This record gives sequence, C-alpha cells and structure tokens, in this order.
Amino acid sequence: MTRITESNPENPVLATLMTHRSVRSFRAEKLTPDDVAQLVAAAQHAPTSTFSQQFSLISVTDPEKLAVISQITGHHWAETAGHYFVILVDQFRNQTMVTAAGASDTVLHSTDKFLAGVLDAAIAAEAMVTAGESMGIGSTIMGSILNDAQAMIDLLNLPSLTFPILGLAMGYPKEQPELKPRLPQSLVHFTNRYEPLSVQEPDFVAYNQLVADYYASRGPNESTQTYVDHMLHEVARDPEARANLAQVIKRQGFEL
Repeated sequence: MTRITESNPENPVLATLMTHRSVRSFRAEKLTPDDVAQLVAAAQHAPTSTFSQQFSLISVTDPEKLAVISQITGHHWAETAGHYFVILVDQFRNQTMVTAAGASDTVLHSTDKFLAGVLDAAIAAEAMVTAGESMGIGSTIMGSILNDAQAMIDLLNLPSLTFPILGLAMGYPKEQPELKPRLPQSLVHFTNRYEPLSVQEPDFVAYNQLVADYYASRGPNESTQTYVDHMLHEVARDPEARANLAQVIKRQGFEL
C-alpha cells in the first residue's frame, strides 16, 4: 500500500487526517449558517454508542458568554474564532424520552452511560474537526473548559444528566502551523499484548530529539523542549486545578 503523505494525497481523507494541525489564529470571518449546519451534520453522522446519540452541541455566539469562556479557559480563541461550540455529554434528552414512556431512567445515571456520552461527544468532535478541515476550516479542541466545569454549567444553563466535555473553536486559519511529529507506531501499536516503553529504546530516543528539533525550528517560539520535557511540564501542573471534577459530575446526576 502506498504511504499517504501531504505531498502524495491519493486518498484525500487520509491526507486530511494525516495533515491535521490545531489552529489557534483565525481570520476575522464568521462561519456561515451553512458551514455550521454542515459541521453539525458531520457530528451527527459520527459513530454513537448503541445508537443512543448521547451528546449535544451548543453554539455560543453571545459575546459576554464568549468572554467568560475565555476567562475560564485562559485562552482567547473563544472570542477570536469564526464559531465556538461546546460539546456536551447529554443523557437528559434520553431521560426525557424514557420517563415520558413510563420507564425507569436509573441506568442513565450510571458511570457506564456517562462514559458512553463522553465517547459520543469526543467522536463527534473529531468528526467536526475532520469535516472542517475538508472545508478549509481550522480548529482547536479545548479541554480547558473543564478548568471550571461548574461555571460552564451555570453559564449555559445545563440541566441534570448533561456535562460540558469539550470546547471547539473553529474558523478560517490566519496561518498554518507546522505539523507536530507524532510518536512512532512502534511505541503506540502493539500485537496481542501491551509493550512497556523503554526510554533508552532507539525509536524513542530519536523521537525525543525530533520533538526538540521541531520546537527549535518554530521561529520566535523556538525552544529546546524534548518530548520528555513536555511531559514533565504536564505532570507539574497543579493537581488541585480540577480536583472537584468528580463532585461536579455527581451533582449533574451521574453516579460515578
């Protein structure tokens, strides 16, 4: 099989997937209603666990609410993107149906159904990202809305059995960032059993240096950060920053 690369796009779907970039700098141009409808349709046609369609989307267009989201996330992309979505776990809609039919909604409160909603929402987000890139629309997925999940719930008037999982800033790119190098397949794809990482493994050593070279080449943002350095920075984050997530999820009616 021919390897698909950016310069050899025999398969346009693979070419789109393999040239994904997170875009954080957008032109001052709003997405059209047709653009938004196409992106929502892509989300709806993504795989969904047990055909339960356990997610919802909120388009946030109110400038005051976008400013609050920017404060919560610590990023300005909610305000500068061409469109901003919040993607929710949503078992409230299914609860409404089953209780109207006189059935018990107990299972919808379970950890299983919360995770099913998380997966539905995440898969829908990826479908929107890929669809957007095929339309010339860039995006960045923002897990940082979880910096204050309760504030997001209050801001969007979310009912019980819903939970905000991801923000999605989308718009027409002002610039195209460089592709970030991914781990080699030997470190993420195994056969029949898990293979523990050895940091002395040649593939990992080479990748660690590749990441350092990538960061060093990024012009004014240049650094010498290796992948290990990146992970050390990640684990040094304040562990209390999102320590109340489980409590907020439970307050929304999910019995974790």
